[in-house]
Amino acid sequence: MAPLSTPHVSRRRALLGGLLLPPALAGCGTTTAIAQRGAAFDFADLAERVLPAVVNIAVSGEQAVTPPPEFRGTPFERYFRGRRERVQGAGSGFVIDPAGYVVTNNHVIGQAQRVTISIQGGQELPARVVGGDELSDLALLRIESRTPLVAVPWGTSASMRVGQWVLAAGNPFGLGGSVTSGIVSARGRDIGAGPFDDFLQTDAAINPGNSGGPLFNLAGEVIGINTAIYSPSGANAGIGFATPSDLARPVIELLRRDGKVERGWLGVQVQDLVAEDPRANRRAVLIAGVERTGPAGRGGLRVGDVVLAINGERTETSRSLVRSIAAVTPGQAVRLTVLREGRTQEVNLQVGRRPPGPG
Repeated sequence: MAPLSTPHVSRRRALLGGLLLPPALAGCGTTTAIAQRGAAFDFADLAERVLPAVVNIAVSGEQAVTPPPEFRGTPFERYFRGRRERVQGAGSGFVIDPAGYVVTNNHVIGQAQRVTISIQGGQELPARVVGGDELSDLALLRIESRTPLVAVPWGTSASMRVGQWVLAAGNPFGLGGSVTSGIVSARGRDIGAGPFDDFLQTDAAINPGNSGGPLFNLAGEVIGINTAIYSPSGANAGIGFATPSDLARPVIELLRRDGKVERGWLGVQVQDLVAEDPRANRRAVLIAGVERTGPAGRGGLRVGDVVLAINGERTETSRSLVRSIAAVTPGQAVRLTVLREGRTQEVNLQVGRRPPGPG
């Protein structure tokens, strides 16, 4: 099985495929932007219009040196203690506000101590990290420019259909502003990167360094943020994944307002319940584990409960339950309709704050 790879590139590994993830992780608008000549068309007008808003991102910093697995637990491990190494990387981003707000992937900036953004024309500007969100892999940066910045608008990813044209832009292999074209290959992809996976799949060429770059529809609107690729080599294999704009936009708005994203949490382990299970005559969600000190444990939810609805709205999959609870502001109350020992009843809970971490 080919590995999933985030198209983020370090300068040392620019030709080696970038940062690899473990295998387990890892409408369209108008067509006026396309120059048409009879039956042929190209993306030249669209690229000319949107590229000024696409930026290159360079990051640098230090990280602790980790001993190789074969040295752990041996006398040689002590030689790695306290040592730090300098790291550099590159990625892509795009301006969403002439005031200097730039969207990218969170894994592009990581724990960087210094972030530099290059805008079209070669001007380099220091960037400040406004905020980052690990679970959605999104980050917001801010730059100050003496000249007005070109910005691109958000589009609606829900309107994109499989087979529609898209244009990807970014900084592949650190080469600078580049564009590639393709189509939407699939929607709603879960690649195991996190609990909120809902990727657009595209065959537009995406490579290391394209991370954080925009995926445009033909109207020049951002309908996705290029995030990961599926590849045996770490380079383009015709399968790229973009975070949908409908998921990204509210996260970016929260980062701009608060510098962070807080999500609701119950403290449960859940699994899908198939219709054949005697405890449910439709799809539902089984509570497989409850943290006693968590919101669910304190509120009386039990292992074996089958969740049928949240605040009166049906929930049929564990993923939809997690997303619904995550969308609730911590501290607010929710009403769960559960099936317990053959009887339907209501359980009222106060939603907690999701602890940090990728899970």
